[in-house]
Amino acid sequence: MNLLQEIEKELQDELAAKRPIPKFQPGDTLRVNVKIKEGNRERVQAYEGVCIARTGGGINESFNVRKISYGEGVERKFPLYSPLIESIDVIRRGKVRRAKLYYLRALRGKAARIVEKVDHKRLSKKK
Repeated sequence: MNLLQEIEKELQDELAAKRPIPKFQPGDTLRVNVKIKEGNRERVQAYEGVCIARTGGGINESFNVRKISYGEGVERKFPLYSPLIESIDVIRRGKVRRAKLYYLRALRGKAARIVEKVDHKRLSKKK
């Protein structure tokens, strides 16, 4: 590993210790709590939608979240280690076979639904 990679790894570990980042992948429904500054006040706003892509690596990694707002599709790209993100919650896991779900942009209503992934290990422990 060269010096730049080592510095990035240290910074990545430091940021991950402050705010734990859950394991998620495209197809998962996420709730991203974002800090919003309005004048001199700061508040937290939730942005909930489907993760359609993860790009980059290391400290430069980012992910796209798509939601439907008032019948219109809205996408937002978040840097994974941004200080503006307060937390990331995984609402449900999706069962998909692609790394990039850009095809969801053309689909509407029921056609745009993603099947929820069933965790058989967790189900067998409940019985």
